[in-house]
Amino acid sequence: MTATKSEWYFIVNPRAGSGKTMSEWVPAERKLEKLGIPYVTAYTDYKNHATELARLAAAEGFRKIAAVGGDGSLHEVLGGICRWCDESGTDTSEFRLAVVPIGSGNDWIKSMKVPHDVGDVVGLIALDSFVPMDVVRVDMADGGFSYLANCGGVGFDSHVCKTVNLQKERGMRGKRIYINALIRTIRTLKAINIQVIADGAEVFSGPCFSVAMGNGRYSGSGMRQVPLADTNDDFLDVMIVPKVPVTTILKEVPRLFSGTINESENVISLRCRTLSIVPLDADSADIVEVDGEIEGRLPLSISMVNRKIGALKG
Repeated sequence: MTATKSEWYFIVNPRAGSGKTMSEWVPAERKLEKLGIPYVTAYTDYKNHATELARLAAAEGFRKIAAVGGDGSLHEVLGGICRWCDESGTDTSEFRLAVVPIGSGNDWIKSMKVPHDVGDVVGLIALDSFVPMDVVRVDMADGGFSYLANCGGVGFDSHVCKTVNLQKERGMRGKRIYINALIRTIRTLKAINIQVIADGAEVFSGPCFSVAMGNGRYSGSGMRQVPLADTNDDFLDVMIVPKVPVTTILKEVPRLFSGTINESENVISLRCRTLSIVPLDADSADIVEVDGEIEGRLPLSISMVNRKIGALKG
């Protein structure tokens, strides 16, 4: 049996934050050394490399693993830990998961009240400031699966993320790219025909613009599609937007930022432990977004897997 290591394992995405990672990570390393926190550093070279590194680190006995980057880096690291736990039968509660937030998308830290300052984050790690977080598994049509740390969705939600990611690939950064993607997606919005089943009961069937689901509350650089989500309540929060006039959707946009969209009569809000979304025709096999990454297509099933992982808390 591999011995458990005491060091922190930091997985650094050098391309996060428009390439400013190293300018922020080097001071964080100095603070780690000043506080006497033993650590190992690994750097990613390509997409999904963080998942491989986290899985290997877990197999080597590391139980304290951190993503240095944005929400995408966190998503990959969580996936690597959980995949290894699936393979080995290890309980995810043995792990500490942290993020040193360097990147254009840092929504998970808002739910966890983690500061954006890397020095302050290192301070939290030194204090062992961790709380249990729900582990959420997402299974998709082609047999692929993923783990949700923060938020995901289909329809409007997934197409906003797709547009945001295309803008990032072109070197664009900042909150404005999320607003641009929001407006562009609304203008080209098409309904998909789906059936939504929550905890074994049908809660919606028909034309729909969007389904958002969250373990955390924030997405899209500050939007709150599931404003009551709690990362440690054993429930997934869901918001369904049935097909309504586009003008009605535009009027509801301010609610996404004020945290009151769940009060709208134009959406369906619920909590559940399992969720299935099934397309009712071939054209409705929409793309699926998980933590800002396009991970597959419908149909999908999501489940709270009765496991927790220790997550950094501010």
